[in-house]
Amino acid sequence: MTQWQPVPRDIDAIERVSRALETAESWLIVTHERPDGDALGSALAMAHILTALGKEWTVLVDEKLPDRFQFLPLYDRIRRVDDADVGRYHDVVAVDCADEGRFAAVSRAMATDARVINIDHHQTNPRYGAAACVDAEAAATCELVYHVALALSVPLDVDLATCLYTGILTDTGGFSYPNTTRAVHQIAAELLECGVQPYDIAEPALEARSTSQMKLLQLALRDMFIAHDGRYAFISVNREMLGEAGATEDDVEGLVGFARSIETVEVGVLLRERPDGRIKASLRSKRRVDVAAIAQQFGGGGHARAAGCVLDGPLTMARQQIEAVVASVLEAMCN
Repeated sequence: MTQWQPVPRDIDAIERVSRALETAESWLIVTHERPDGDALGSALAMAHILTALGKEWTVLVDEKLPDRFQFLPLYDRIRRVDDADVGRYHDVVAVDCADEGRFAAVSRAMATDARVINIDHHQTNPRYGAAACVDAEAAATCELVYHVALALSVPLDVDLATCLYTGILTDTGGFSYPNTTRAVHQIAAELLECGVQPYDIAEPALEARSTSQMKLLQLALRDMFIAHDGRYAFISVNREMLGEAGATEDDVEGLVGFARSIETVEVGVLLRERPDGRIKASLRSKRRVDVAAIAQQFGGGGHARAAGCVLDGPLTMARQQIEAVVASVLEAMCN
C-alpha cells in the first residue's frame, strides 16, 4: 500500500462530519433521486464505513435502481422507502444531494427533528444540515467520503475501494472531464492497490448499453437540433419514444453526452418528459459555460459543467425556455 495520502481542502469539515458519524449508533443513508454511480458509490461506501465503526445503517431509495450498478458491494441491501416505518430515523447521512429536496421522496422515514449530515460536491449546495462537508472542487462525493474513511481510520478494503472508485470513475467521465486532477488519479491509484479491477467497473458503469437504450438513442438522434453556430445541441425524449423503444427511464441516462460530444458544441441539452408531464432538463458544457447557473434560473442546480432542473410542460415550451437562456449566454460569450 502506498504511503502517500491526499490532503482534503477543508480538513475541518472532514473532521466535523467524521466526529458526527461517531455520535449515533444507527443511521439512515440517503442520496438523490435517479441515483448515478457517485450517488450509489458514496451511499454504499458510507455503509461500509459505518459497518467498520460498529454502527447500524439503512440505505433507502424511492425507485428501482439501475441494474448496471449491481456489481457494487451491498447493492442488494438497499431498501425501498415503502418498507420503512414512518418517522423512524433520527440520524441521517445525505450523500451527493445538492439540497434537501433531492431526498424528499424518502423523508417520510425521517423523524421531524432528524439530524442530517451533509456530504456533497455540488457548487449549488447551501450547506444544510447539522454538519456539512461540501467541496465543489471535489471530482465526486466519493472523493470526500474517501477522506472521511481516512479520518476515521477505516481500512480501505476491496469492497469499500470498489464503491469509492465507482463514484470517482463515473463523475469524471472515465477520468476525462475537467474535474480530473492529480489528486483524483492518486486516489484512484491507491484504490487499485486495494484490489479494485478497473474494467469490471468501467464496463457496466460506462460502456454497456441495452438494446432498448440503443433504440432510444436512434430515435433521439433522429430529431437532434443544432443551432447557434454549432455551439448548442438539443435532444429530447418523450413518452412515446420510450414506448416505441421499449425503454425505461434509466435508458435515458447518458444520452445528453451525445449532444455535448459534437466537436463544435459548447452546451448540450437533453429534455426528458416525465410520467407526470413535467420536463427534466440535463445540461452539459465543455469549458466555458456554467450550466449550473442556467439550471438555477429554473430552480435546479449542479456543477459548472453538469447540471439539471425540472420545468413545467409541454416539451415544446420547456425547450423554448431553456434555449432562450442558453442563447443569451452564448451570445454574451461572443461580445
